[in-house]
Amino acid sequence: MDREDRLIARAKKALARRLAAPGAAIDSPAVVRDFLMLELGEEAREVFCALFLDAQNRVLSFEPLFAGTLTETSVYPREVVRRCLDLNAAAVVFAHNHPSGVTEPSNADKYLTDRLKAALAMFDVRVLDHFIVGGASRPLSFVERGLL
Repeated sequence: MDREDRLIARAKKALARRLAAPGAAIDSPAVVRDFLMLELGEEAREVFCALFLDAQNRVLSFEPLFAGTLTETSVYPREVVRRCLDLNAAAVVFAHNHPSGVTEPSNADKYLTDRLKAALAMFDVRVLDHFIVGGASRPLSFVERGLL
């Protein structure tokens, strides 16, 4: 591991600590965006993750839920709902990567987000955002794009 890799690893750990510190509330999309870039930016295949939050938007857990191929990942709403209920989450932020580096959401990305939002609404779990990470590109936020 060279010096740059060690620096990146330390930065990842520092952001993870900041985001996952007991009682740490999500109060800045920029912190989430930076964290997601470090977590997902270098993945060689699509990974779908969730940041689970309590009623005060404090982090309960950040977890990769599904991993797929270079171009797609199968995501099962039933399993996402189950994990939210297991953690007693009140809100969730979704994220996945596009290994191609292109952060533009596909129709499948939009459809999946709508399905997850509808499924979780039945259990009073709010979907706060969905980010698409593409390498070194700025992650796209569904909320900022008006898609959520």
